[in-house]
Amino acid sequence: MQTREIDPEIAADIAKFERLLADHLADRVDEDAFRVFRLNNGIYGQRQGGHNQMIRIKLPYGGVSAEQLDLLGSVADRYSRGWGHLTTRLNVQFHFVQLERVPDLLRELAEVGLTTREACGDTVRNVMGCHLAGACPYEVLDISPWAEATFRHFLHHPYAQRLPRKFKINFSGCATDCGQAMFNDVGVVAVSRPLPDGTVEPGFRVFMAGGLGANPHPAQALEEFTPREELLPTIEAILRTFDHYGNRDNKLRARLKWVVDQIGIDELRRRVQRERQLLLASSSWPGGIPAIVQELGDAPAGVATGIEPTPVGTPVTFRIDSKQDPYRRWESSNVIIGVAKGTVSAIAYAELGDITSDQFRALAAIVRDFGIDMRVTNRQNLALRGLSAEQLPDLYDRLAQIGMAEPGAELARDVVSCPGADTCNLAVTQSRGLAADIGRALEDAGLAEIGGVRINISGCTNSCGQHHIADIGFHGVERRAHGRPAPGYQLLLGGHVGNTEIEFGHRALRLPAKAAAEATVRLVGRYADERNVGEPFSGWLERVGGAKVMGTELKDLDFWPDPEEHPDYYIDFDETGPYVADVGEGECAAG
Repeated sequence: MQTREIDPEIAADIAKFERLLADHLADRVDEDAFRVFRLNNGIYGQRQGGHNQMIRIKLPYGGVSAEQLDLLGSVADRYSRGWGHLTTRLNVQFHFVQLERVPDLLRELAEVGLTTREACGDTVRNVMGCHLAGACPYEVLDISPWAEATFRHFLHHPYAQRLPRKFKINFSGCATDCGQAMFNDVGVVAVSRPLPDGTVEPGFRVFMAGGLGANPHPAQALEEFTPREELLPTIEAILRTFDHYGNRDNKLRARLKWVVDQIGIDELRRRVQRERQLLLASSSWPGGIPAIVQELGDAPAGVATGIEPTPVGTPVTFRIDSKQDPYRRWESSNVIIGVAKGTVSAIAYAELGDITSDQFRALAAIVRDFGIDMRVTNRQNLALRGLSAEQLPDLYDRLAQIGMAEPGAELARDVVSCPGADTCNLAVTQSRGLAADIGRALEDAGLAEIGGVRINISGCTNSCGQHHIADIGFHGVERRAHGRPAPGYQLLLGGHVGNTEIEFGHRALRLPAKAAAEATVRLVGRYADERNVGEPFSGWLERVGGAKVMGTELKDLDFWPDPEEHPDYYIDFDETGPYVADVGEGECAAG
């Protein structure tokens, strides 16, 4: 495996981690202080306790190379359980890594240019971006070099370390908003404005103060247009304003979205713009076009004329013809053709975002053999970019050999889930088990290949599974029936994000965990039967009465049978004993 010289700052991080770990194990470093230090280095404690750790590795804007894929496969075998997990924020996570082995793992990651630094904790988290950036027919700018510049600027930045709470940045190349700018602390969307001479100037519209969690807030625009040379100063000004005015006394109300509730969006805008105006005096002022953007260029792939962006950013397949051969079914749902310049991209489907060590290595070989690049998507799949149409049949065969050629992108079977109670301290339910159950139920009902509907699941209210922005969303709740605790879910309907707009899902009803799959089958089945041509789930839902009406129609599923006759209702998925909501102390919850 080809390695590179470790970045000096990252090498210093690792040496410090090794030194403080030894002091911690020898009881010379306070537990709370070491926990904060550990989180800032992307190392998260698991609910199993002891020295079991989750390692979160940042993949800025989802980019991952062949040598990195090879290393991730090796890490899965030697440090974890033989597989890794792709997250909705374009990280890759490994679980059950022993704390004593972390320094060695960090060095191996650094040798291929990967870092866990600031992947957790009250820091600037992984910088996200559209998975089709540079290959999309709608984009105004290729946001890839801008996301890279932002990642580089804020990694180790003094203001990015001990914030009131975590800080999330997303990039989208056009108003379609595949990068999901509308629920982040900073959401950057490439736009253009007309100039007096009749030309247009590409730049950005910056949104701020969005967030999910138990109390979701939509991001709001700072201003109509931010020139390219002012983008990084604008992001830093928002970060500094958050650092100054964020709530450091109450973690539950510490995100930037709560500053809006406290002072109002107009006052927040005024403070950010004032901070930006004076930022020139700072030694960290990042004005002008960043060097990496000048080096790589940010010209778009080519804007196709006469095409309106779709709400989800890629061509939506509403139903696959079951009579087609497997390749044609995959091609119709998982391949995206850039209309303007004929760019060809394909999605490798990763069920529940899980990738085995053998799949990591096989994907590395595909990247090399086909001469392409790869990015993680926010639906926990992988986008293979830079293909030619002639390569698609061979690519399909290679993906089929490793179980990643399922028609899944944007179809009902493409269920998103957080890790849930399998490893997370805050989860109250086994969300991954429910996701698998829903997948099986949709397959059995012949509905797995229905498009236009997204299903997301979180094991608690914190929305790591992004249930608030799904057409059909679930979050775990503890229920009580017949005097016993039992696993349940809150069903939300009608969430969506796109075209620089966001709608959070509306509550429909609570129901037993073991009834959630049946509710999903009924909803997807009705949508498939009743929708108009090209109608998205949100349009159908509004037309038939909304979430409350659907909740009433599904009310029969909120039924708890006698525990002696149906004990399975009182045992969570993937568990063997009676349900217990064993919630630990959260280290780094979403929100």
